[in-house]
Amino acid sequence: MAGISEEDIQRVREANDLVAVIGERVPVKQRGRDFWCCCPLHNEKTPSFKIDPALQLWHCFGCGEGGDVFAFVMKTEDLSFPEAVRRLAERAHIEIADDGGHGGAGSGRKARLKAVCAETAEFYHVQLMRNPGPDAAAARSYLAGRGFGGEVPRAWRLGFAPGRGQLVRHLASQGFAAEEMVQANVALVGDGGRLRDRFYNRVMFPILDPQGECIAFGGRVVGAGEPKYLNSQETPLFHKSQVLYGLDKAKAAMAATGTAVVCEGYTDVIALHEAGVRNAVATLGTALTMRHIRLLSRHARHRIVYLFDGDAAGQRAADRALAFIDESMTPEAGKSRIELAAVTLPDNLDPAEFVAERGADELQGLIERAQPLLAYGIERRLAAHDLSRAEGRAAALTDALSVLAPIKGSMLAKDYAVQLASRCRAREEDVLAALAGLKAPRPASEDRPAPVPAQPASGAPAVPAPARSALPPAERSRRRFERQLLALAARRPDLALAHADALARTQWHDRLSAEVAQSVLDTLAADPAAQPARIVAEAARRLPAAANLLTAGPPAEGADDARLAAFLVEELSIGDAEDAVDALRAQLADPARLPADEYDMLFQTVASMQKDLVRRRAAHDKANAVGTVG
Repeated sequence: MAGISEEDIQRVREANDLVAVIGERVPVKQRGRDFWCCCPLHNEKTPSFKIDPALQLWHCFGCGEGGDVFAFVMKTEDLSFPEAVRRLAERAHIEIADDGGHGGAGSGRKARLKAVCAETAEFYHVQLMRNPGPDAAAARSYLAGRGFGGEVPRAWRLGFAPGRGQLVRHLASQGFAAEEMVQANVALVGDGGRLRDRFYNRVMFPILDPQGECIAFGGRVVGAGEPKYLNSQETPLFHKSQVLYGLDKAKAAMAATGTAVVCEGYTDVIALHEAGVRNAVATLGTALTMRHIRLLSRHARHRIVYLFDGDAAGQRAADRALAFIDESMTPEAGKSRIELAAVTLPDNLDPAEFVAERGADELQGLIERAQPLLAYGIERRLAAHDLSRAEGRAAALTDALSVLAPIKGSMLAKDYAVQLASRCRAREEDVLAALAGLKAPRPASEDRPAPVPAQPASGAPAVPAPARSALPPAERSRRRFERQLLALAARRPDLALAHADALARTQWHDRLSAEVAQSVLDTLAADPAAQPARIVAEAARRLPAAANLLTAGPPAEGADDARLAAFLVEELSIGDAEDAVDALRAQLADPARLPADEYDMLFQTVASMQKDLVRRRAAHDKANAVGTVG
């Protein structure tokens, strides 16, 4: 890997015992040779998170996630693979050297920019707390007026930007170069090439990454001035479409509650957290994007709730949120389903004003009662029309149906369409026909609003798979057998080598299984002595979902792995033969398309194969008791 050698990766892996690393986050208890705990990635009361200390692998049978020690750190701290290696290297006090690739240079530059941001945040904070001047006093008065006195400025590292080149001079005294200040976007090159502070006379809100490191700033002008709010521009550290204010503090509460609350401003987030609503975050001057949704879904496994202000700007944001509707919100999405909900605060209040006037309990009630985004969008469209008039009902029906266009083929859309027919006094068949005739919008780009299932942040492309609920029982069983064989191959590399020919010959029905099988074979071909952790890690680098698949072994103890492997290999082989027979039968279904002699030969081939299949299936069923594989 560019930047980190394989030797260093292995040293870091061996120095970080998986049980110890996970035990630092959540309590673990030993059962037999394995350890179990409640999953830190989703909200649960009964432990379903299994840690295998011998293989140094983990898997959660509740949410389906799994992998090695690097995967655990990547998923719980939202890190890339190199970042996870470096985090665990720090934990084990191991120095890792860059191998001269681009990753090392890039990491060094980013480290310097983070240092600039950290020093800038500290400078601003000191200015807020100790600067005796009238501008700093006005900043403190503003915060006190919003209820952000006491320990709040320290907890959130709030600051004040005095401007007049004071920050530039301070950073220069700390050894930072002008180029580094400009790249971190805390300074600008003014007329005549002179360096000047970017932020002037503003209350400063440090923007932190999910690990709590400062990467950018937002500033609110003190007194009159435009723009009222000013954010850092895009930098090598900061991309607005990928960062959420307060996520570093909110992610634990999101994991505990399963819910994320999204609002629009820094002060809203601070006010909600201080009131006890600690799963709140805010976007940074941009609409919520697909990347934001992906990020939130790693921590909030159940629901993402939008809090919209009651004013005109909040209502415009509510209308924009309807662009998030797609198939991932339907029951057909299965485990990848994302529940998006929304609520508009009453009386034109913003979240900070609402908790100040009515308390956190009432806000929590609104959050719990938030409507699914589909229902919310439909109600907004209906409310814009006069349903007492025929013309109003017709316009309302057309308007509300458009909300369902992205999911028009789902049962959920048809259910809503039937409800609309009743609300608008239209015939159900007419409304369903209108729904079917809608043109679905084009999918949004990565940085535009459109939710997608949560994916690990490794940069590898996702492999699409049909929703499980749409598959017949026999096909679901087949794919389950494929996953079990691959999980067993990762857990027992010796059995994978013994059945390597079968792994290569199998006609995998699931494209993900095919990719993972090839990765397992490639890893074992390069190193026949490869350990399970390496097999999982190599597959996960190719495809993020591979870690979940390869660690999803059966939870039962004492299984006969060799017998199970033989069963699965034969089961899949018989299935492949049955597929081949079905394909040949399809050709026999139209005798006119084949010459007579070719048809007779094909018929005899199918008969012979079928006879052999009956024999193999009988022997297979006799040799293996029912329920051998669950």
